Amino acid sequence: MIRKLPTPAEAARILAERRTKPVRRPPPLAARALAATLRALDAKYGQGADGLKARWSEIVGKTLARRTEPVRLSSGRAGGGATLEIRVDGPVATLIQHQASEILARVNLFLGPQAVERLRIVQGRLRGATRSLAPVKLRPRGPLDAAKEQALAESLSGLPDGRLKSALARLGREVMRGERP
Repeated sequence: MIRKLPTPAEAARILAERRTKPVRRPPPLAARALAATLRALDAKYGQGADGLKARWSEIVGKTLARRTEPVRLSSGRAGGGATLEIRVDGPVATLIQHQASEILARVNLFLGPQAVERLRIVQGRLRGATRSLAPVKLRPRGPLDAAKEQALAESLSGLPDGRLKSALARLGREVMRGERP
């Protein structure tokens, strides 16, 4: 028995009535599946040092943020407050140590009351931020005019020759170069 093929109009009608494959459902949204888990983890562990790094300049101010960075947030024992470890650029550690109570107050405003109790300061090179300190403007190093050089020599004439006199002469030249008319 020979079967005839349907015409294009009949084929379209047959396909409209029956589907050969079921409609594909889109996969469930990952955010919806993970939202409850993420909320529970955030409530249990908090934002940590990464949350502080993202907003560090807002928390401590731009001046301190250029010289410090949060490294680790260690939870306290027996349910106490955490310890925040910050890395400090070189000799600024003394300044940071004097401002520790202010820094802790600002961090606790961000993380919640009594979230951090202690501040641990570690000296070292900052990893996250580049040093964006203002460049130092150098003065032109031209010679002094004869009148200024003569005035400098006369002011130092009472000193004995030696290293002190030459150092004062260099200092005097640099000061006179920086003067503005």
